[in-house]
Amino acid sequence: MAERHRQYIDGEWVSGEGSETFTSESPATGETLGEFHRGTPADVERAVDAASAAYEEWRERSRIDRAEYLWDVYHALKESVDDLGATVSRECGKEISEGRADVVEAAHMVEWAAGDARHPSGDVVPSEIPSKDAYMRRKPRGVTGCITPWNFPVAIPYWHMAVALVEGNTVVFKPAEQTPLCANVVAELFDEAGLPDGVFNMVQGFGDAGEAIVDSDDVDTVLFTGSAEVGHNIATAVAEDPGKRAACEMGGKNGIVVTEKADLDVAVHSAVMSSFKTTGQRCVSSERIIVHADVYDEFRERFVAAAERVAVGDPLDEDTFMGPLIEADHRDKVAKYNDLAREEGVDVLVDRTDLGDDEIPEGGDAGHWIGPFVYEADPDAALRCTREEVFGPHVALMEYDGDIERAVEIHNDTDYGLAGAVISEDYRQINYYRDHAEIGLAYANLPCIGAEVQLPFGGVKKSGNGYPSAREVIEAVTDRTAWTLNNSKDIEMAQGLSADLSTGDD
Repeated sequence: MAERHRQYIDGEWVSGEGSETFTSESPATGETLGEFHRGTPADVERAVDAASAAYEEWRERSRIDRAEYLWDVYHALKESVDDLGATVSRECGKEISEGRADVVEAAHMVEWAAGDARHPSGDVVPSEIPSKDAYMRRKPRGVTGCITPWNFPVAIPYWHMAVALVEGNTVVFKPAEQTPLCANVVAELFDEAGLPDGVFNMVQGFGDAGEAIVDSDDVDTVLFTGSAEVGHNIATAVAEDPGKRAACEMGGKNGIVVTEKADLDVAVHSAVMSSFKTTGQRCVSSERIIVHADVYDEFRERFVAAAERVAVGDPLDEDTFMGPLIEADHRDKVAKYNDLAREEGVDVLVDRTDLGDDEIPEGGDAGHWIGPFVYEADPDAALRCTREEVFGPHVALMEYDGDIERAVEIHNDTDYGLAGAVISEDYRQINYYRDHAEIGLAYANLPCIGAEVQLPFGGVKKSGNGYPSAREVIEAVTDRTAWTLNNSKDIEMAQGLSADLSTGDD
């Protein structure tokens, strides 16, 4: 029988108000990895109450004191890269090097947030009046609700929570229902670090638990990473409450531009990593590769050959490049988009939708396997398959003729604006892409994956309304107060107003 895990509320492991449970299953084998109590709106209310009660005492601590708890988490993460990385791979299907990288990224985020506690906070600015001091201070907003996805089940929770906690907020964490075991480890690390009761709380569950966080009058900030549909619903709901704030990162239809000045070795390797790492299940994965006509034929030949030999297999095998998709419903969705591409008349170059028995690893009959799907598409055609996010190894090659302006025009022809890359040895082309690509994360001569925590992470257009991750999350979880201090007995205003407050003779 699988081990049963509980919620973490107000410093205690509790079963919660409901009697319903759910299981986590390996997407590679179908093995049950654990059983979990399903959180209810009542559990969320209890968690929010605990976070609210803990807030005043937590915010009164110094940033450095708060960060000390995070340093304990950082060291625990560094010591558990192999073991926790394997748990990530078992539960979400990422191959093992990516599982370990997930934990390393979490450690990087915690390290950055904790280290930032000893750096300056706020800004000192000059006043127009010599007798005044002018500066800005940051204040925590209160209770932060963190709703995170399954594809980075350790890294993204810490992307959300590490800065929020160091800045003095308390947290209610609702992880993805597909990866509750990883979330349980996240909670265990906070518990072992000895955070005061109520500062961190976790409610496992489904959409009703997430909705309860969003709807709570006592949640001041909502951080969300996930689908565009859910993210826009959250942003709309939060917008109705002027006292609440939401930062949502919501996926993309990301593109890579390969110009006629590209190094094709760099181009092919970047495109393969961008398209097929995590089996295309990254919000920054590339689903469109826009290639200049002068190098298109050679690029297509080499990219197709690479897609044909991508090793799909056991995520715990060091030789695997791509593991399974996360769940059966998602495999059905990706397969339907592959079928849709055919129906829309594209020229299919690689179709590994249905893998042969010899490609599925031993014990993987219950897994959710799929291979790369690559096709050619007219960049001017109004095709659903080239405009809607698939979130799988589904890639369109688009040929263009002309200058970098034409390539960027194609690149920007999407409702999304998260990530992208340009491959070129011409710095002028790179600079044009830098200045005109409508994205929040841009790369040159690199894959469009691999964000670093000291940079902002988020997009524009349909891809987001803020930065719920990495360093810029500080803008979502704090308010800045502009302070002006008068050091004179007189009141003098920058606009020319003044008043002499002196009384009597000297």
